[in-house]
Amino acid sequence: MIELRSVTKSYSDGQPAVDDLSMEIASHEFCVLVGPSGCGKTTTLKMINRLVEPTSGEILIDGVDVMSVDPVELRRGIGYVMQQGGLFPHLRVADNVAAVPRLLGWDKARIAARVEELLELVGLEPDRYLRRFPHELSGGERQRIGVARALAADPIMLLMDEPFGAVDPIARKRLQEEFKELQGRLGKTVVFVTHDIEEALFLGDRIAIMHRGGVLEQYDTPQAILAKPASPFVAEFVGADRDLQRLSVTALSLEDLERPPTAPSLTPDEALVAIGSQAGSPRVVVENPAGEAVGVVELDEIGAAGALVHPFSAALPLGSSLKRALAAMLERDEGYLPVTDGDRYVGLLSLEGLHGAMRRSAGSPPPSD
Repeated sequence: MIELRSVTKSYSDGQPAVDDLSMEIASHEFCVLVGPSGCGKTTTLKMINRLVEPTSGEILIDGVDVMSVDPVELRRGIGYVMQQGGLFPHLRVADNVAAVPRLLGWDKARIAARVEELLELVGLEPDRYLRRFPHELSGGERQRIGVARALAADPIMLLMDEPFGAVDPIARKRLQEEFKELQGRLGKTVVFVTHDIEEALFLGDRIAIMHRGGVLEQYDTPQAILAKPASPFVAEFVGADRDLQRLSVTALSLEDLERPPTAPSLTPDEALVAIGSQAGSPRVVVENPAGEAVGVVELDEIGAAGALVHPFSAALPLGSSLKRALAAMLERDEGYLPVTDGDRYVGLLSLEGLHGAMRRSAGSPPPSD
């Protein structure tokens, strides 16, 4: 856990860069600091690893005051990523990633194995990248190497200062998605600085919105910030379309789904009607011999030609964002979609269910995509 207790950092003229900042960042949490230029985001980040010293207040990591720890030792236990990865231009990729393990005295075999493991972890083939120099990489590749280097010694946390800000929009979105998935697997504590509210909403478990002068305006989950901005500044900063943005940060859950009764494929029409009627459902989901849901029959469509099975063209994973669900419905021009939990069918999402999910969106769990 990271605790900031009444932390202030003042300029030489006495004006605060960060003003009486108090907040807690839980272990394994992804915390995003966001706000306009000059609001103290990067200063706050750098005070955690003592690249900047606070004027007053305390910063504790797992109960230990960072000011009581040797700054070099402190930084070796904290990964740090900045724009363009901050790579050493004269060192090859392998040597950049190996920098901290070498300082820690790891043996060569252990370092080599860790470097290859990390390149694979960030989606780069070791054989292709180990001997390249930073100038031979794209912006997105440099950012991946920066993340790999920050993870090299398996630090307890990562500090990331606008790491994706210098890459093109397409690469940036891909890096955001990849890092969110990676963080889900690694479970590191992450403090991430950005000026982009959409990036903050997509990545953060909790978001600290800061105002000029280093004032903390609101610190909460993306869902709560979008549903109930704490001040006019927060409302303006997140944008007038915050109701639409809630689609991106609201996760699809079991309570949003319809659960029509099921029946084996080739069930007689009369039996389908009886099954639906008994369950009070206008539709029945049909299953193949393996017990897998393969389509749905609308009971009011059963006519002289018999039951028409609408096959499931694609399934939506449980925990997906409502934005993804709506896009899938619009793309397929369908009024409902099957939802799966792993390989298991768990229900149908209808337009009515989607609307209900929006109504309960404040405080809901974050989506998995």
